[in-house]
Amino acid sequence: MPLLPALQEPAGSPAAGEADREALRFGEQSIGYARLAAAADALATRIAEAGRVAVWATATPETVVAVVAALRAGVPAVPLNPKTGERELAHIVSDSAPTTVLAAAGDVLPPALAALVRVDVDTNAAPRTRSTGFPEPSPESPALIVYTSGTTGPPKGAVLPRRAVAATLDALEDAWQWTGDDVLVHALPLFHVHGLILGILGPLRRGGSVRHLGRFSTEGVARELESGGTMLFGVPTMYHRIAEALDGPAASGGLAKALAGARLLVSGSAALPVHDHERIAAATGRRVIERYGMTETLMNTGVRADGEARPGTVGAPLRGVELRLVEEDGSALADPASIGEIQVRGPNLFTGYLNRPEATAAALTADGWFRTGDMATLDPDGYVRIVGRKATDLIKSGGYKIGAGEIENALLDHPGVREAAVTGEPDPDLGERIVAWVVPADPDSPPPADELAAHVAAQLSPHKRPRTVRYLDALPRNDLGKIMKRSLHG
Repeated sequence: MPLLPALQEPAGSPAAGEADREALRFGEQSIGYARLAAAADALATRIAEAGRVAVWATATPETVVAVVAALRAGVPAVPLNPKTGERELAHIVSDSAPTTVLAAAGDVLPPALAALVRVDVDTNAAPRTRSTGFPEPSPESPALIVYTSGTTGPPKGAVLPRRAVAATLDALEDAWQWTGDDVLVHALPLFHVHGLILGILGPLRRGGSVRHLGRFSTEGVARELESGGTMLFGVPTMYHRIAEALDGPAASGGLAKALAGARLLVSGSAALPVHDHERIAAATGRRVIERYGMTETLMNTGVRADGEARPGTVGAPLRGVELRLVEEDGSALADPASIGEIQVRGPNLFTGYLNRPEATAAALTADGWFRTGDMATLDPDGYVRIVGRKATDLIKSGGYKIGAGEIENALLDHPGVREAAVTGEPDPDLGERIVAWVVPADPDSPPPADELAAHVAAQLSPHKRPRTVRYLDALPRNDLGKIMKRSLHG
């Protein structure tokens, strides 16, 4: 089966007398399947011998045409974040060695891309009169090389084969009852798995459509959901802003009604605080569902459309995905109910890190399990509860293994807390002490540290209370809304 069957002949062209079915909409610019197929194939012809291509991944139709063209030509695409700094961008270009960069005609590209052949993407092309005859590449051939965030060193390029993209999107079709009738709304960046693979290639594989807001706004969400959108994808920052808006005048207005009418509200890329779950559910009667994935694994788990939307969980493993929790030494958990590291195996996995055989070997066990570095517990019915990253969110204090995530949720239940993050710091008595980083709801009157500690102790248990509280104006976040805990220090 082709990776994007709706763009193949004859499905990519409308039947005689039929309007060109919408594939993409960015603001006022709409592109149908026939036009997208024609533009992508014209570009694919130009880059067929390129080896690898970089894509200047702005939130525009040109990025979509560029990626689809690369997929049609069987040429690996390297999406580039336009906000990437000079040094990191130079590393990515040197490591991935593309010969060509694809960009919109008006884009001003940085010096790090000056040595590449530039090809401007044209979203207009004459309709095809016959198939251009691109053969479907092997399922194991690389589709995309997506660079990780580089929190523990220079970014690594995860090589994602066509097999992994197809397996993930088909597993989500099964879990979310995703069809060609769905209209997806989102405002996610297009250089990452969430926005590009799930948010763009997902609808295109199903034969549905996607409406990209360009820039997130609650007004844009309401407008697109009210005018035919059936699904909303977002990150916790977006849903937090939605929850905030629903607490105000919008609660009885169009936003609440639009969200209530959506078939599916999905949050990902980081944990959605339970407090925001409840605020949205109270205002709309609809619950946000979560899923869990990584650059290297694409999607691992998800709450099903017909399942229970249980705040604090990311659902059960998707079809075809094996998941287990292990101790630090890789052995089975001594206590099945305790915290363990998530390992996954299945067709959704990457091939490896580009040019990094040692890193690839370190990430995979001998029998093919990927070491995620994420810590979790399992509910009795298989739902996964992620407590955080092994490196930054697992706190060992007083002989206990404590997940930062549950403490953050408890803090967010306090009316004086707007945002919260929890880290561990060395302590001569406890091993590590729990530190809470708090953005107060009222900066002029932050809740006292002892009050917050007592609040957590009452909700969870005394050994999980923060021993230190530090107040901030805002938490440091990356482009996907994830809190950058390595930037937090005393």
